[in-house]
Amino acid sequence: MGRCLCLFSWVWFVLAVCNFDMQFIFVVAGWEGNAHDARIFLTTMRNHALNFPKPPKGMTRDIYPQMDGYLGPYKGERYHLPDFRQGSQPTGHQEVFNHTHSSLRSVIERTFGVLKKRWKILRDMPSYPFDKQVKIVIVNMAIHNYIRRHAKHDHHFEKIENDPGFILEEDNERDDDFQEENHNANTPTAREVKKLRDSIAESLMRAWHCPTKTTMTF
Repeated sequence: MGRCLCLFSWVWFVLAVCNFDMQFIFVVAGWEGNAHDARIFLTTMRNHALNFPKPPKGMTRDIYPQMDGYLGPYKGERYHLPDFRQGSQPTGHQEVFNHTHSSLRSVIERTFGVLKKRWKILRDMPSYPFDKQVKIVIVNMAIHNYIRRHAKHDHHFEKIENDPGFILEEDNERDDDFQEENHNANTPTAREVKKLRDSIAESLMRAWHCPTKTTMTF
């Protein structure tokens, strides 16, 4: 969730949620460039007027705090898919969880990849007023969804879907030393989420060793 768009002479951010069909289901655009990803995420979640979607268990990037309803990867372990392709297979339940998490989260990279490949204006935004730039991004996302739902064949979607190694060029993790003063990762809720993550990781580890005997459900 969330991607940086560097537009003209300033930087501003878009927080977006997509589904596994590569469609955007929630967008907030126009955050100032010095805002940290985690602060954008938490502020948006806490603003009930925005109606931020909360799935039973969602996936977040590793820079977001662990909280009820959102499972982040294990820090300090390999996470990105190229790390596994260039090295050994996942070892231990934490790396197996991270590998699975990263594989599922790659739909976000692919969705933004299609969006930016299709619309040149998002790669080279003219010097329009700020509010017009924000509207352009949101309209492009709406058209993206329309094409996904109604086009029988689309070159941009098909190209990225058929590229298992696709990584958005601009997917560079930013500083993850964010500290949210009002968020305590040691609350009962956070501990329950971590306990659930450990349980899923151990189940994935068993499935990894016995793929024909274990069926995973989420």
